[in-house]
Amino acid sequence: MTRIAAVHGALAPHRYAQHDITDMVAKTCLPAGADRQVLDRLHRGARVDTRHTALPLEQYDGLKDFGAVNDAFIAGALPLGAEAVGGALDAAGFSPRDVDLLMFTSVTGIAAPSVDARLVGRLGLRSDVKRVPVFGLGCVAGAAGIARLHDYLLGRPDDVAVLLSVELCSLTFQRDDVSSANLVATALFGDGAAAVVACGPRRRPIGPVVVETRSHLYPDTEQAMGWDITGSGFRIVLDASVPELVRKNLAADVAGFLADNGLTREDITAWVCHPGGPKVLEAVEEVLELPADALDMTWRSLAAVGNLSSSSVLHVLRDTLAERPPPPGTYGLLLAMGPGFCSELVLLRW
Repeated sequence: MTRIAAVHGALAPHRYAQHDITDMVAKTCLPAGADRQVLDRLHRGARVDTRHTALPLEQYDGLKDFGAVNDAFIAGALPLGAEAVGGALDAAGFSPRDVDLLMFTSVTGIAAPSVDARLVGRLGLRSDVKRVPVFGLGCVAGAAGIARLHDYLLGRPDDVAVLLSVELCSLTFQRDDVSSANLVATALFGDGAAAVVACGPRRRPIGPVVVETRSHLYPDTEQAMGWDITGSGFRIVLDASVPELVRKNLAADVAGFLADNGLTREDITAWVCHPGGPKVLEAVEEVLELPADALDMTWRSLAAVGNLSSSSVLHVLRDTLAERPPPPGTYGLLLAMGPGFCSELVLLRW
């Protein structure tokens, strides 16, 4: 039995209305004098009201190469990650010295030593803490990270494990790139972090229990989502087929997973879903035949902060715990999708 003791979200320091970010993108991504109708339409249709960014908007045009972008990632990830982990540990009632495992995930920057290593001294973690830096899972990593904490704690039920996600998506926006994938990314993604504290049954904190998890990797879908690594950094791969992949695969995956645990969709009282974007969320609602308000927390998160990649589903989980906790003893399903193309399902009991 793995229990989620606390979830804490943090947001990058600069907050802007969507139209301000649209103007910045027009200046940095479109050629001078270009027609911006497509950009404006994509940004209006994203259903995002405000987002947070790692840097002030006027500084993005000064990031001339991948080295400068990645330096900005490291500089921003450290304080944001420290805030997320510190807040989660405080909420769970643990000290930094209690942490036995720190898993770190991001898909928006790289570092060696990794960000988790750089945070050990800053947070006051033990020098023998086990560290697992993870890169490449993308948007699915918040759900997959909880699943992997669960796997670890099954073997070490006395331990305390922490998942940290930091995603500074705005640093990946590509200047002088008018591709639809880049323009969609600039409409959706924001910057933030989240940390989850989980522990085995002997610690007995308050919080939902992880009952079971399941991973799905769909064959021949590698080109649906991901990065092309270029001299200017991470150039997004985002195919228009993603909502259709959700429609084709998710319903059977969820039904089979729940059936293997003696449940149906009617038994789920909370749907904690990654806010991938309007078309993806509409596909999820459609194929799972969800009630009209089932994804309200997800839609609200998308509007307030945008898509935070792997951090997003953890923000939705935090909001669900704080504002709409299901009745004790009932079940919830946490789900996310990402590069691969893949999905991760986590069955929770409240």
